[in-house]
Amino acid sequence: MSSQDKISSNAYPLTDGEATKIAIEAYVYASAIVQMEVHRRVLTNQEVSDGKQMRGPMNQFYHLRDFPDASVRDVVGPNFDTLYSWLWYDVSDEPLVISLPESTGRYYLMPILDAWTDVFASPGTRTTGPGAFTFALVGPDWRGTLPAGVEKIQSPTSFGWLPGRTRASRETIPEVNAFQDQLQAIPLSRWGQPYTPPAGTVDPNIVMNIPPAQQVRAMDAPTFWNLFGELWQANTPHNFDYPMLHRMARLGLVASQPIEFDTLPTQSREALTSAVQLGQERIDDFWTKAGRIRNGWRFDLQPLGNWGMAYLVRATVAWWAIGANFPEDALYPVGIVDDTGQPLNSANNYVLHFPKGELPPVNGFWSLTMYDSQMFQVANPIDRFAIGDRDELAFNEDGSLTLYIQRESPGKDKEINWLPTPQSGGCIPILRMYGPKQAAIVGRWDPPKWQRV
Repeated sequence: MSSQDKISSNAYPLTDGEATKIAIEAYVYASAIVQMEVHRRVLTNQEVSDGKQMRGPMNQFYHLRDFPDASVRDVVGPNFDTLYSWLWYDVSDEPLVISLPESTGRYYLMPILDAWTDVFASPGTRTTGPGAFTFALVGPDWRGTLPAGVEKIQSPTSFGWLPGRTRASRETIPEVNAFQDQLQAIPLSRWGQPYTPPAGTVDPNIVMNIPPAQQVRAMDAPTFWNLFGELWQANTPHNFDYPMLHRMARLGLVASQPIEFDTLPTQSREALTSAVQLGQERIDDFWTKAGRIRNGWRFDLQPLGNWGMAYLVRATVAWWAIGANFPEDALYPVGIVDDTGQPLNSANNYVLHFPKGELPPVNGFWSLTMYDSQMFQVANPIDRFAIGDRDELAFNEDGSLTLYIQRESPGKDKEINWLPTPQSGGCIPILRMYGPKQAAIVGRWDPPKWQRV
């Protein structure tokens, strides 16, 4: 390696070890926005939404009209408590006016994520209330006047995602579908006029049969870094990112400028190539160890929803639960080990026993959802992926609640409280708590232990 190949800052060259360290940090920093882009490409590569998949054209709502079945693999960790209404937006040309109808008391949540996966607004029951709400989603550089009654919400980046959720049960699906039909997204230039959303464009070169997260994991270094270079040109880094941006500049990655991987100095190319594997290993390792662990549950990584400079937390959540909300909107404790300290495995039978008065403390609702080791739902004999307070649960005589978590039926008399596990391998249960009370947010309440039986 020649001296000309080394990146210098203030005339101080980097050692190979320093270059690799910065490159790993850069991969962690870049990971979330690359994840978002690959998800966007796959989920918007559709002419029209069919109401069965989480896919539809840009700048228009598309809805899941029913709960996803076991075949859906578009996004890791889907929930089965709400029906999704999603919108991927691009407001680089003009604002998008979004109308939310009166919810008539039904719980709903419309978080809005920028390209870096930060939640910067969260209209819904908790924040804007149950009444109708109309706002214009505008780009970071937009200046103009909005119609009367339309509130401005400024997106920090040109593109982003609104993964809306409305509480539903199988019995209330028609009512929720009617609510979904009233959601509107209209370009500002067409506001107040008849408007029919255009059909989307399908790109045959986009891979549609591999989940987005797996596509990112399979990227080689030139593909990853060149794509990242495109993304941070269109979506400016946050103003608190300067320390990270200055470190990356020492490798020749200049903020908001194109990255041409093959033209970078040899030392930088070698460091950035190794960082694709080493950075992913750091994210995977953090997922297995981070968070507060109580009673065999790992509680949410902090911060949540708005990451600041916690880039490793941001990257980890983007890999395993992209679209996470603010803690005030939802908490997601993850079951990891049983009462003997062993990792949860679908080969074992477990019991969760909630004493009387110790159910998850929520202002909204709660559920327990079961996934396989890749965070996808798995087919089971009773077609049940989640269980919670929306279900007709059987309580014990003393008012306590016992849930049975296992592959095979615990018996006909107990099936009402049964959540099936996968037919093989590990399992990842997530306790979703919508509108959690303060006791859960600050850690004064913990779920019960996983009793292996």
